[in-house]
Amino acid sequence: MAGIAAKLAKDREAAEGLGSHERAIKYLNQDYEALRNECLEAGTLFQDPSFPAIPSALGFKELGPYSSKTRGIEWKRPTEICADPQFIIGGATRTDICQGALFWQYGEWVEVVVDDRLPTKDGELLFVHSAEGSEFWSALLEKAYAKINGCYEALSGGATTEGFEDFTGGIAEWYELKKPPPNLFKIIQKALQKGCLLGCSIDITSAADSEAITFQKLVKGHAYSVTGAEEVESNGSLQKLIRIRNPWGEVEWTGRWNDNCPSWNTIDPEERERLTRRHEDGEFWMSFSDFLRHYSRLEICNLTPDTLTSDTYKKWKLTKMDGNWRRGSTAGGCRNYPNTFWMNPQYLIKLEEEDEDEEDGESGCTFLVGLIQKHRRRQRKMGEDMHTIGFGIYEVPEELSGQTNIHLSKNFFLTNRARERSDTFINLREVLNRFKLPPGEYILVPSTFEPNKDGDFCIRVFSEKKADYQAVDDEIEANLEEFDISEDDIDDGFRRLFAQLAGEDAEISAFELQTILRRVLAKRQDIKSDGFSIETCKIMVDMLDSDGSGKLGLKEFYILWTKIQKYQKIYREIDVDRSGTMNSYEMRKALEEAGFKMPCQLHQVIVARFADDQLIIDFDNFVRCLVRLETLFKIFKQLDPENTGTIELDLISWLCFSVL
Repeated sequence: MAGIAAKLAKDREAAEGLGSHERAIKYLNQDYEALRNECLEAGTLFQDPSFPAIPSALGFKELGPYSSKTRGIEWKRPTEICADPQFIIGGATRTDICQGALFWQYGEWVEVVVDDRLPTKDGELLFVHSAEGSEFWSALLEKAYAKINGCYEALSGGATTEGFEDFTGGIAEWYELKKPPPNLFKIIQKALQKGCLLGCSIDITSAADSEAITFQKLVKGHAYSVTGAEEVESNGSLQKLIRIRNPWGEVEWTGRWNDNCPSWNTIDPEERERLTRRHEDGEFWMSFSDFLRHYSRLEICNLTPDTLTSDTYKKWKLTKMDGNWRRGSTAGGCRNYPNTFWMNPQYLIKLEEEDEDEEDGESGCTFLVGLIQKHRRRQRKMGEDMHTIGFGIYEVPEELSGQTNIHLSKNFFLTNRARERSDTFINLREVLNRFKLPPGEYILVPSTFEPNKDGDFCIRVFSEKKADYQAVDDEIEANLEEFDISEDDIDDGFRRLFAQLAGEDAEISAFELQTILRRVLAKRQDIKSDGFSIETCKIMVDMLDSDGSGKLGLKEFYILWTKIQKYQKIYREIDVDRSGTMNSYEMRKALEEAGFKMPCQLHQVIVARFADDQLIIDFDNFVRCLVRLETLFKIFKQLDPENTGTIELDLISWLCFSVL
């Protein structure tokens, strides 16, 4: 219940703009201005109680408290490390980090507060440090990043694109340049038009290769940025050119189209002037074919519209959706598990407008899909690691077009192949792919590779044109059987049975009901059961006790008896493996047979409440669930006679219903 309430509260805050670039979330509710004023009034330096300078802040294994790597470490403030510490020397430049206070975390901007105590060994900073030795922005930024991820050790490993995204809020894609897509040059041009950040590098094959310089003056293992992409006419043919910048500005390309190359004399003088006019140290042009030949990897960070202030950029259209996989209910695994795959969360993508310009004569709607698993890096210290994740995209059949209230069934996925899918299932924080599809409706299904893996995720879709995206789920529905009978309608045989069971007061209490049902179930060989708990018997009595006596009369017992027979039939039919029990994935079908349709969120709650640790729902819990649901639906309907979908309760009424 606490988790559901927390999610509702968070959803309401998000709807009001909390977590946006303008209204960042204060991490751990720490307010920088309030903390600063407290320290100024007290005349003390800030010590962060939420990320103290203790061994656990360093790590849990390689940097754990008993590791040789952490012996002799002292936490020191910048004034204890050097005589004249500076945050940034000479002010921020293009090669310095932006002076911001925000991290992007799974679709939300977060403001992180840290103190300036930094881990040192032998008087030197242990981790990131500046070349000057007296500049501390990088070490403090690293500490804030370590805090939000749990510890310094949690920052090791992973893909470089994670940092791209966490510092910019963008969505990062990468390309192996030995196997480039045919439209890569066009992708680069569009990315530059959208204000994206582009980086490229040359792989190193050994430690000796690091920072090694090739014969044409390119540095291996070095991070270059891509700043331009143009097509020029040279000697009667079109030539694709790429502009690259070496941030260090010391070593520049000496191959074709370098600054002094005679190839520049083969193009129009005005064009040459335009391309070489804005020339910075370390920036150079090269042919696109040389770029593919010499560089190994290209990374593109597509920025979100809220981080681009200039109107000169053609901005992406962005949609973000949050979801989760829960063991036993919505963690169905990949297509290799057809019995459970359909239970994964499903999202509708509606593509309506084609791109303005065609690529290689191909029309369609371009979009990027990024699936990110949340908080896994922070959970490494608890022994957790990244799940293996991926997704599939399915075309919506014509007969289901326009419907968003139908969670696609097992049969759909058995008879329909994915139109597109992620390149692979992989144990990285994010899986991302670029697609181009005709206008239409599609279903996106994110999943872990194996079923029953708990996790939270965020899906982001960047599209060239505006598109609609929303979760696809069953609407809440309850088709409850109404019993319009009188005692005169009950046959004599049942009357005699009731008289025998009820005794002199002609009513059956919850305790008597428990004894009766235990005897009945003991005769059933096809249902494993130790009988009903007294709790289940009490809620059955509560559901049908119309006169408030706390007991069941003849008519009430007859209705209950009919319901239990129906429940037994459903339980037996859903139990296809004849185990005498029901697993949590069979529960969804069983609820539908009983007349209930519910969205994934409710299925998660039901499994958490009624399944055991082996994801088995015994007959007692099955009946308790159905009775509880029927009771709640009837209460709601009684309090909402106009069928508005909402009710108002005072505190006492809420508490009374909650303890049912």
